[in-house]
Amino acid sequence: MSDERLYAVVMAGGSGTRFWPASRRARPKQFLPIAGDRPMVAETCARLAGLVPLERVLVVTSGDLAGEVRAALPELPAANLLVEPVGRNTAPCVALAALEIARRDPEAVQLVLPADHVIEPAEAFRASLRAAAAEARRAGRLVTLGVRPTFPATGYGYIEVGDVLARHGAHEAHDVLRFVEKPDEARAREFLAAGTFLWNAGVFVYTTAAVLAALREHAPDILAPLEAAGRATGLEEVYPALRAAPFDVAVMEPSRARSVLPIDYAWNDVGAWTSLPEVLPLDADGNCVAGGGALVAEGARDNVVFAGPGELVALVDVEGLVVVRAGDAMLVCPKDRAQDVRRVVERLQREAPDKL
Repeated sequence: MSDERLYAVVMAGGSGTRFWPASRRARPKQFLPIAGDRPMVAETCARLAGLVPLERVLVVTSGDLAGEVRAALPELPAANLLVEPVGRNTAPCVALAALEIARRDPEAVQLVLPADHVIEPAEAFRASLRAAAAEARRAGRLVTLGVRPTFPATGYGYIEVGDVLARHGAHEAHDVLRFVEKPDEARAREFLAAGTFLWNAGVFVYTTAAVLAALREHAPDILAPLEAAGRATGLEEVYPALRAAPFDVAVMEPSRARSVLPIDYAWNDVGAWTSLPEVLPLDADGNCVAGGGALVAEGARDNVVFAGPGELVALVDVEGLVVVRAGDAMLVCPKDRAQDVRRVVERLQREAPDKL
């Protein structure tokens, strides 16, 4: 069931360094077929089908990635591609999109989504977004989605939930008591045992009026220059000077009018190569392959492989590796060291930036 007042904002400006060497500056993670046959940004927009058409989907990215967006989403209207002169984290991104949607429909409800998450089934996700939109309209609240944790994750932020504020069909909207940054393992175990904490999914829903009022109260140093840029000077002049801040920290945390809808279907932010076995099919030996390439495994177990279409990776009697073949670079590391890809990226920034 379509709602003509719903707009979606897809944030597609990230660098995806943890997926080097497949993810590069010119083509980061959200433009790769990491968890399916299509680029992740295309999968994100397809997940909205039947709820928000492409005519009301805005994609925010950087100037050097605009061509990748057009290639991944050729049917996206040209006016729906918003280009940031420089990346300044998600609060300026949200504010830029909110002002554009306000010009088109001041009564709109906005759904804000990262471009690079895997969420299944899509029908359940759309139902949650409909319920979140109803909660946003109910009292002008800023709404987010929270994933019921299944293990003591240390790589996600958490949301502590309070009382039930309202019910929208099968969905409950809870008060948000607090946001908590990524915890250590001991604290994550406490959160899991308490049963009152959710993983922060990074999905936001609100009316246009509510988000502009919240930005005006909690982040006027971000909103005011963008409003002025819309009337006079260009974005190129004001954007580099904006405070670089996540929307969660700049607006959601200090706000008092906020709600969270718990979700319990499959959600994954695909934060590192080791996330792929959670979202891709495995062979009989626990290996998975992404990117459209092929894998021949002889006595090889529990490996993660990425290769492009027409490329072949062969593994013999190895276990627990990440193997990535991408252009002029290759990565091989134990799965339990996959997060250390960032050390390679940091070194290349100093020694060989052309490889990034």
